[in-house]
Amino acid sequence: MPIPLSIPNLSGNESKYVTDCLESEWVSTEGSYVEKFSEAIQDYTKAKYAIPCINGTSALQTCLRLIDLKPGEEVIIPTLTFIAPVNAIKYFYADPIFFDCDNSFNIDINQLHDFLKKHTSYKKGKLTNNITNKTIRAIIPVNVFGNTFDIDSLLELSDKFNIPIIEDASEAIGSFYTKSRHAGTAGLMGCLSFNGNKMITTGGGGMILTNDKKLAERASYLTRQAKDDKIFYVHNEVGYNFRMTNVSAAIGLGQLEQMDKFLIKKRENFNFYKELIEKKENIKLLNPPKYGESNHWFYALKTSSSYKRNIKEIIEYLNKNNVQSRPIWKLNHEQIPFKDCFHVDLSNSIELHKTVFNVPCSTNLKKEEIETVCSLL
Repeated sequence: MPIPLSIPNLSGNESKYVTDCLESEWVSTEGSYVEKFSEAIQDYTKAKYAIPCINGTSALQTCLRLIDLKPGEEVIIPTLTFIAPVNAIKYFYADPIFFDCDNSFNIDINQLHDFLKKHTSYKKGKLTNNITNKTIRAIIPVNVFGNTFDIDSLLELSDKFNIPIIEDASEAIGSFYTKSRHAGTAGLMGCLSFNGNKMITTGGGGMILTNDKKLAERASYLTRQAKDDKIFYVHNEVGYNFRMTNVSAAIGLGQLEQMDKFLIKKRENFNFYKELIEKKENIKLLNPPKYGESNHWFYALKTSSSYKRNIKEIIEYLNKNNVQSRPIWKLNHEQIPFKDCFHVDLSNSIELHKTVFNVPCSTNLKKEEIETVCSLL
């Protein structure tokens, strides 16, 4: 049997709640499960407000609209991330500034601090990149593979240079900076994703988290087509059709109820992988950082220069043996739409891209399947 990379575990009340939607005929963007799921996310993350969206990218796009990102302005972002937040920046004809990552795959905060200190200044009250002469409007840190980062140091930079933080916590539902501080809740806004390969899924969906009431109200307004009069269909602004469906929210609620079980399984499987991989030479399982608590969404293996196969060969070999794996995403500064965007030294991201790959990590992954993967390696 094939061993997939990451698939949903729909073993809870998902079917029951979806059936309820179908029987009640509330299947679209109105219905009780949208509100129930939003409230459950608020309770779990301790964010004051949670605004559901059709996916994580739409949540990011809405957040950038909320800070009034303008064409030609810049947003700080790591090159090592899924392309969604980079695309969201370009939707506004703005530009990413690509930064390197640390060994936990998250934005290199020390590099960012040095850049802001040495290469920015305030012009007409706006933080300006002295190299490009463009205004820097925001920082989008990403919790890559569910790993947390040094949020307090990043918040210090945000305060010092007056740059808002929009957290891309798409991969980090269940990750905490501290026991009570969930990923995506420390900055001005944060975004979650519920894609099919995430810790919990709604099929496709996302969520905006914020503690700011005005931002929450405006996010809800914009994602509902900016409707000012629901009866006579008056729209005073250009809005988005980004509302989550009731069916999707019903699946999400059934998933969230199992979060504690999923986290335990992820951790158990991580530790079993580690036990087996430690017996091998020239390859290691990378640990999440010690600050914070990772959800262990994806497991990352790193090869040394002495390993006899490159990442492409490893993935092809595993695939031939019915094991799905994947490389890190192609670095965004190398993507054709973004190859001319400004970036700093990205040597660590380049090195990790060459040497790291992901192995099966589903919450219903069995120990014998992990043994199979490790024996093939």
